[in-house]
Amino acid sequence: IWGVEPAGFDETRRSLDSGRRETIDPEARSICDALLTPIPGELTFPINQANLAGIVAVTDGEVAEAMRYAFSVLKLVVEPGGCVALAAALAGKVDLKGQTAAIVLSGGNVDPDLFARVLAGEI
Repeated sequence: IWGVEPAGFDETRRSLDSGRRETIDPEARSICDALLTPIPGELTFPINQANLAGIVAVTDGEVAEAMRYAFSVLKLVVEPGGCVALAAALAGKVDLKGQTAAIVLSGGNVDPDLFARVLAGEI
């Protein structure tokens, strides 16, 4: 099981590396508003430590590309935070060659103006 976080909000990845709960840079920004947590959860961090193979970070540009792919190829409207796993797969952040993978796409709660900008390639 691989986790995916937005770049700049990859506090769980950094926490797994250090062995303690890390916080984000307060100046960090991302279009993945559903995933903008300041620190890994006290209860969930040990669960992630025990169960994740690792965590990768994806950029807003990679997320936007995944949103466009989901819309044009899969015919799905997926909010930015719900598209990070697809972004990681499409960007090659996790090696899936020769493997069967399940990728969770969740949520269609995307601001219409943001979605239009993503589809137009502005992000």
